[in-house]
Amino acid sequence: MSSRTNPKVVVLMGGPSFEREVSLSSGRECAAALRDEGFEVVELDAGADVAQRLGDLAPDVVFNALHGQIGEDGSVQGLLNILNIPYTHSGVLASATAMDKISSRLIFSSVGITVPPLLALQEDTYVQPADYTGDYVIKPRNDGSSVGVVIVKDGMPAPQRSQWTANTQLIAEEYITGRELTVSVLDGRALCVTEIHVPGQFYDFDAKYKVGGSQHTVPADVPEEVTELSCGWAERAFTILGCRGVARADFIWDEDEDQLYMLEINTQPGMTATSLTPEQAAFCGISGEELVNHLLEIAQCDE
Repeated sequence: MSSRTNPKVVVLMGGPSFEREVSLSSGRECAAALRDEGFEVVELDAGADVAQRLGDLAPDVVFNALHGQIGEDGSVQGLLNILNIPYTHSGVLASATAMDKISSRLIFSSVGITVPPLLALQEDTYVQPADYTGDYVIKPRNDGSSVGVVIVKDGMPAPQRSQWTANTQLIAEEYITGRELTVSVLDGRALCVTEIHVPGQFYDFDAKYKVGGSQHTVPADVPEEVTELSCGWAERAFTILGCRGVARADFIWDEDEDQLYMLEINTQPGMTATSLTPEQAAFCGISGEELVNHLLEIAQCDE
């Protein structure tokens, strides 16, 4: 980051993805915290002219508060590398790999992390696993925040392919029931484990981002070995993908079978008023201002 006394920070937010509103909320929260820390802050809604706007603004550093495609899949990271503007969070390869649910799970499995089994998918008018009769989940290969996720239980009809856009790649996996756990990782070290309680059975978009949509227990009331395994796997995933700054790993713990499953690692965790990562940081004695300030201090382009 620039050695200027008052570096100019552009907070990238909004963008064209389905998670636009979440990103705008995260961006506003981060921008406010950075202003409180004395930074010169410009909030930039990432549209088609984002490269031109960044060139005109000439920031010393970018705080990436984008979520979903473009901002979380390596695209904007590549642009910032080309423009030689340091940015927060993970770089191109880690972002793209974490966003890809097939590639990331293959890597996680290769280092001893258990993930829900993927199922062979057949797509026509309807979308369903081939030669499988249990409960299953259909989800986009490259989206976050539970966007486009459909759970199909015994006796329910298979979803129609038209529920998703034609260019959306889909995956199918076994539906795993259990307790929802999450672990934020800062600079390669796990903060703590949170358990997420939702009124329904699925931690969907509204449960994640609407006030009162879910309740959090920090730290999670789970056996010590589950805490240790969750934190260890989160750190291992962060390291093997080459993540930077902060990320958040999501898990399901099947208490009956005493089996932990890692679902994904999110390289752009939410920073809204209801988000898990700021809450976990606060539990560990790190304020929101300290968190965003630290992420700026370690901002960089890919080497």
